[in-house]
Amino acid sequence: MIVDRVSVVAITKNGVGIGKKIRQAFPGWEVLAPAKLSDGDAEITWYSEPTAEKITELFKGSGALVCIFSLGAVVRLVAPHLKSKKTDPAVIVIDDKVSFVISVLSGHLGGANELTREIASRLDSVPVITTAADVNKTIAVDLVGRELGWKIDDESTVTRVSAHMVNGERIGVFQDAGRADWCGELPKNVELFDDLEEMKSSGASGFLVISDRKLEGGDFLGNSVVYRPPSLVVGVGLHRDTSKETIVEGIGVCLEKFGLSLKSVFRLASIKKPLEVRGLAEAGEELGIGVQYVRREELSGVAAPNPSGIVESLEGTPSVSEAAAISVSGGELVVEKQKFPPDLTIAVARRAE
Repeated sequence: MIVDRVSVVAITKNGVGIGKKIRQAFPGWEVLAPAKLSDGDAEITWYSEPTAEKITELFKGSGALVCIFSLGAVVRLVAPHLKSKKTDPAVIVIDDKVSFVISVLSGHLGGANELTREIASRLDSVPVITTAADVNKTIAVDLVGRELGWKIDDESTVTRVSAHMVNGERIGVFQDAGRADWCGELPKNVELFDDLEEMKSSGASGFLVISDRKLEGGDFLGNSVVYRPPSLVVGVGLHRDTSKETIVEGIGVCLEKFGLSLKSVFRLASIKKPLEVRGLAEAGEELGIGVQYVRREELSGVAAPNPSGIVESLEGTPSVSEAAAISVSGGELVVEKQKFPPDLTIAVARRAE
């Protein structure tokens, strides 16, 4: 589990010793303790302010906070600073005898559960995890595909579907995009469907849908968590002075027309020109999508369905948008070249998984 800045806080002499063991097991983690306990160890941050103040600082600036003192004290110290499970750091508590490592806060999204297991295994302690998905050994709905870069389309349905999942109710899964190895053996209450309409009428209580396509369904979507895998590449053919606004609008119109989700676009692709096309760079920045440029020699070797003699005379390759989308995705076109006068073409390919 990769978490930026893990802070370990000890407030007793015994806790300082535990902190040193953790530092040895996890180089790079910062260990902090009150200056009054200092034994001269230069690798420990000895602080002079009250621990309550230090915890406030660390809670706001750490990805994970490991506290080697009582659970009750930790709860009282962090409670005033809680905001959201999406932003709060992972909080873990270790008792003064290293008997237990307890996941307290942000178990899933913040990574506290995984860190708890890792720390406990290194200290030969008992990991204590209480989130229902982990206890029941079922699917953590809010974590599906997270390490693969999947995005949840609508967070408002997560709690509802999670409740169905941990209660053992029937859950349907449909996938038509993204990597298929996101889960090992499915729990007994989870059924995989090859047909979306069949799943909708299956009588399942909730649904997991992994797709880069736009979906319709009213009540169905209200009981679904839809994941958007990074499966699409948008190829862009343009002039050097094509504006950001024109590009963003063209991409939006194209995706809407063919029922594809912008959240699944992981790259914009185009020909490498002598100078960067400012409009394309700005469009990528506005959309939060990286831009990848392909040399004309590579593009000219890609078999595109709609080559153009005019494009070849101008760019040295018969295709830009289609060839760039195919080249960068390593997959196949799902949207052939769409023209947006006077100087923009858009094509979309789905990456090979």
